[in-house]
Amino acid sequence: MDTAVAAGDRSETTRLVASEALAVLGTGRQLTPFTARCPGFGLGEAYRVTADIRAERERQGETVLGRKIGFTNRTIWAEYGVFAPIWGYLYDRTVFDLAELGAGFPLHGLAEPRIEPEIIFGLAEAPVPGMDASALLGCIGWVAHGFELVQSIFPDWRFAAADTVAGYGLHGALLIGPRHPIASRHDDWNDALYAFEIDLYRNGEHADHGRAANVLDGPVPALRHLVALLAADDANPPLRAGEIVTTGTLTRAFPVAAGETWETRLTGLPLDGARIRFV
Repeated sequence: MDTAVAAGDRSETTRLVASEALAVLGTGRQLTPFTARCPGFGLGEAYRVTADIRAERERQGETVLGRKIGFTNRTIWAEYGVFAPIWGYLYDRTVFDLAELGAGFPLHGLAEPRIEPEIIFGLAEAPVPGMDASALLGCIGWVAHGFELVQSIFPDWRFAAADTVAGYGLHGALLIGPRHPIASRHDDWNDALYAFEIDLYRNGEHADHGRAANVLDGPVPALRHLVALLAADDANPPLRAGEIVTTGTLTRAFPVAAGETWETRLTGLPLDGARIRFV
């Protein structure tokens, strides 16, 4: 990207940033953060980059399946220097069912990948701003547990918030466990989604402990936050029925490497733990 691009020429800046980000997609290569080279590059421009990247990925044949919410876990904000949630798109080439990954999941092409255990929603209806928790839960058709593999196209995970948005929302892949319909058990799910706990293990050794409250007090409030973010976004559409939303890491995010096996155990939520081996 030409750092001499005039600060006032926002459309040219977003085009160049999107082009750079797309050039390293799937390669494992990394870039100097955009905010370090383009003074004034902020979240507004970054979400326009997100829209440009989506348009190009769709032109190349990818399909948007939903959204990921990042930095909902307030316990990791200081670690990364990002102090509010962000979001990014999920695509058909980045979303996988854990049941189909018996041979393991390849890490090739991801830049400094890290693992995040998350709660994932499938939307039966489109949520709208102002919905309370009960109404939001009524929009959810299924709940699952799985892992998001996040990546940083910026070396050593050093960036500003706008960089994370422009860098695909840090999304690498989403590995989804069994999907559980919740239509007939809203009250049970509503209580459990605020109170459960989780333990994360690497090669059988305990790595971290997390709880529902870590993600903006629970996955449903995290969804509410995303709905509000999108309502204020003039470059990207609101959520639609059928989209997948993954609500943010319940523990710290940990670097992963080929040969490792990661698994979780959930307490207080009617979902099985998840397990994945990396190759």
